[in-house]
Amino acid sequence: MSQSTLSRELALAIGLAARALPKVEVQQLIVVLIDCVGVPLTETKFRELRLQQYKKALNRNLKTAFSSAQVQASFEHLNIQDKCKSSPSSPVLQAYKNGDMPHSIRVAVASKQGVYVDGQFSQCPQFYIFQVSALEARLIMIRAANSTEPQSAVQKQHYRAELIQDCKVLYSHSIGGQAAAKAIKLGVHPIKLTHTALVSEIIQQLQHVLSTSPPPWLAKTMGLSQPPIQPSLFGETL
Repeated sequence: MSQSTLSRELALAIGLAARALPKVEVQQLIVVLIDCVGVPLTETKFRELRLQQYKKALNRNLKTAFSSAQVQASFEHLNIQDKCKSSPSSPVLQAYKNGDMPHSIRVAVASKQGVYVDGQFSQCPQFYIFQVSALEARLIMIRAANSTEPQSAVQKQHYRAELIQDCKVLYSHSIGGQAAAKAIKLGVHPIKLTHTALVSEIIQQLQHVLSTSPPPWLAKTMGLSQPPIQPSLFGETL
């Protein structure tokens, strides 16, 4: 019993839910979910899924003792909300200190209000800085991108690249070749999105990559050890 295709959101939810359970593969969790709600797997069915129902299906199919915290964390990833019920809102700043989120990376997003990836690297007024792991994402700061001193175009590029040099990934709506080169030289991987994209969706996509197939350079940054896997998300640099 299987389902050949899943929506991107469903696939991400299942991948993160499996990641929250030690030594559980995605295909194993799909069997559990089919036992819970039947086929096809849909977002509506996931929203109706209850924790006790999920816990019993895990016990039936996997016969592994998971802690209550692990089951709860896994279940929360499956609680997909209906996006049509409300308009997207700006993310909320959250406290963060080093060591809070093991195996996480720092990500910069060029955005006007934090809702869409709609900022140009050289023109956006601020960068939204996220700390992202496979299981959690926090907006930890918003950095003003404009210098108080007059700058040439080259100086502006260098200033902005230095401003986010603690980040491993940069998302922007537009970035020129010279600016991208400066970012890369400082260890920042630029990704240009020419389409309109929600910041929340981009962060979720990144979490899916971190939980399933991080490229070797990113896995090393996260403190993980794994064989190289062909990435897709990180093929979009200039």
